Amino acid sequence: MSTLPWLHPERVALLEAALAKRILIIDGGMGTMLQGHELDETSFRGERFVHGHDGEHAHHDHAHDHPGGCDLKGNNDLLTLTKPDIIRGVHEAYLEAGADLVETNTFNSTRISQADYKLEHLAYELNREGAKLARAACDKFTTKTPDKPRFVIGVLGPTSRTASLSPDVNDPGYRNVTFEELAANYTESANGLIDGGADVIMVETIFDTLNAKAALFALSELFHHKGARVPVMISGTITDRSGRTLSGQTAEAFYYSMRHARPLSIGFNCALGAADLRPHVQTLANLAESYVSTHPNAGLPNAFGGCCGTTPAHIKAIADAVRDYAPRQLPTEQLLTENIQAA
Repeated sequence: MSTLPWLHPERVALLEAALAKRILIIDGGMGTMLQGHELDETSFRGERFVHGHDGEHAHHDHAHDHPGGCDLKGNNDLLTLTKPDIIRGVHEAYLEAGADLVETNTFNSTRISQADYKLEHLAYELNREGAKLARAACDKFTTKTPDKPRFVIGVLGPTSRTASLSPDVNDPGYRNVTFEELAANYTESANGLIDGGADVIMVETIFDTLNAKAALFALSELFHHKGARVPVMISGTITDRSGRTLSGQTAEAFYYSMRHARPLSIGFNCALGAADLRPHVQTLANLAESYVSTHPNAGLPNAFGGCCGTTPAHIKAIADAVRDYAPRQLPTEQLLTENIQAA
């Protein structure tokens, strides 16, 4: 994968130059912001899905029927198609607050996750259009401040299934998804993100490392098919104060499981607030040959306010707080050895 040329070498050069110069800021929670709009079922459906099926594919009703009893409220990714102005507004609010990188509204834009709403056929479109919205917002702000380019992170979420763990406590050998199914889902979604203009692909909120390996495999195959690649970010999630992912790995074990992909960055997001997440990020900083990322919750998750709880106000505060600090430089082999020995 690393031997392929960059798909957009000029964008990668800008990103790498920015990373070497200053601490870059990722945006905050999308769901948190959408909660404030108090959208109802009609809002989620928009005109396209008002009749209980996909109006743009009415001639394929057999494939795209939407059962009347299946609500669409809560399918935040669908708002990319039905309420694009709201999604664009969220991106722009974070960019205005100081974000350098914005994440696409595609956390659940895989066939597996959209199956909950009988909208599997939208997977590619959701990713492509999600990336286009983020791209337009970033380009708008880059035009305003050419010395501070903004970048689109194409998000590949973890899906609602796990390849390592059984969903049935009475049958520990059972799995409700295969590696091949996950890889196929990730390939389709990543292809949409790249076609929509994502600068980077981020495999994020990784609670099961095997799911992430399927995503990385899918990206490798997709890049080879395209004959070019984009940078990859990897972000896991420590699920509680035990300091382990859901599939049981420590921060150190997680890093060594992902290291082969040679990502642009590796980090942790969600589940924990900044104070609880810090020691795990420090572990990565001592080990990683790549850049390190973190986007924690604003405290612990709030079931009534979105998982992350972060808003543009949080992002502005972070941007202001780190403005005068130099970024972590990529370590030399000698420094990595010293860090590992010290640990």
